[in-house]
Amino acid sequence: MPELPEVETVANSVNAHVRGQQIVSVWLSRYKEPFKTSRTEMTEALTATRIEKVYREGKHIVFDLHGPGGAARKSAQWIVHLGMTGRLLVSAPEVPVPKHTHAVLALSGGRELRFVDARRFGRLALHRSEGGAGFRGPGREPLTISPEDFVALFRGRKLSIKAALLNQTLLHGVGNIYADESLFRAGIRPTRAAGKLSRERLLRLHAALKEILQKAIKLGGSSVSDYVDADGVAGFFQLEHNVYLRTGEPCRVCGRPIRRLVLAGRGTHYCAHCQK
Repeated sequence: MPELPEVETVANSVNAHVRGQQIVSVWLSRYKEPFKTSRTEMTEALTATRIEKVYREGKHIVFDLHGPGGAARKSAQWIVHLGMTGRLLVSAPEVPVPKHTHAVLALSGGRELRFVDARRFGRLALHRSEGGAGFRGPGREPLTISPEDFVALFRGRKLSIKAALLNQTLLHGVGNIYADESLFRAGIRPTRAAGKLSRERLLRLHAALKEILQKAIKLGGSSVSDYVDADGVAGFFQLEHNVYLRTGEPCRVCGRPIRRLVLAGRGTHYCAHCQK
């Protein structure tokens, strides 16, 4: 599943292509699974609106929309969750539409925005709120949370630090890849109880997580499955992985083999020597 760096990369890429353009027409597939809002309501809400900007909120991609004719009020937000295999692609109309395409938005600039999802675990929805409150993710933002607030998140929690990092109601956007990699950089064993980690170790994890996420964004994310950006370009951060999916390979620091265990229902990769 795309995590924060991948979603950030896609959102930035889409924004560069479609910001300021009007949605001329909308086509949606007949399948039920990708749509959290009815297809009729979504089509009516999207058609003839202008895309003000596109950005990431947690693991969601948010489209701020303005009504027809340049209306000053925000009419709605279109929320895209990529799920396991979802992709947002900006393509010329003559480019063949990929199999498993579930939404095609024709844009005033002459290109199309396409949502493609083979497994249909992704989600498309409209967000409307009274008082102008925009869509918000379920937890705190890893890139902006202060060190002290980060430490406070884990105070008294009995679950493992790996499980805590994956808990989207605590921090949104962090998934398996970046939990494993940040714990390695911080030198923390993923099985350690979150609430028993010292303030010093949690501050080290906060710094490591931000560094890992920022570097992954700079490198376009990790392409270990179906992930590509809006132009169909893969990321490069997978070349920087120290532990994730490197089971049995030598640790790049100490040379001992990387281990794997299942924790919080997820494959977890770590170095038993470097992480205590």
